[in-house]
Amino acid sequence: MSLDVALARITQLQSLFAPQTAPATPATSTTTSFSTALQSAGATATLATPGPASSAGQAVLNAVRGEVGQAEQPAGSNDSPRIAQYRQATAGSGVGPWCAYFTSWAARESGVPLGDSGQGFGRVDDVYAWAQRAGKAVPNGPGVQPQPGDLIVWDEHIGVVESVGTDGTINTIEGNSSDRVSERSYAPGSRPAIGYVRLG
Repeated sequence: MSLDVALARITQLQSLFAPQTAPATPATSTTTSFSTALQSAGATATLATPGPASSAGQAVLNAVRGEVGQAEQPAGSNDSPRIAQYRQATAGSGVGPWCAYFTSWAARESGVPLGDSGQGFGRVDDVYAWAQRAGKAVPNGPGVQPQPGDLIVWDEHIGVVESVGTDGTINTIEGNSSDRVSERSYAPGSRPAIGYVRLG
């Protein structure tokens, strides 16, 4: 867990324990000041501005963070012993593009499996179509901000939102990104998502 994510979590916990009448702005100002200090020291801030992860979202993040670096063996094969485990979260799956297998695995590991019967999905389109039917889809549009732990859906690709920077940069963890589980960052507007899947 990065320092910025830990600080965002601490701020969230502080706001939960603060009296209802006390404003939450002091914790936010402190976090912003520290974030500014980190930026001036050359670090990139990744504080989650849209709000904290839900309990389901946090569970998904806990599952995927330890997977960063898992790679195809051999490269370009869409396979490895670990990727085979991701596939097992998807009924009837075979070796192939595995970003949806990865998110299906993460959701199942977190206790919020994808699909009406928890069957998972091997295709990105199927994940988003199910989310729309189940009321879990958040279409992208003006003013829409993902939350940490949301699944982020593009045309033909899916990942997990790890955090959203104060400048709107979306930081993700994605399966089948450069033949591995990778961390990525997208500046505002650089790669607009179709929408998000909020599992809890």
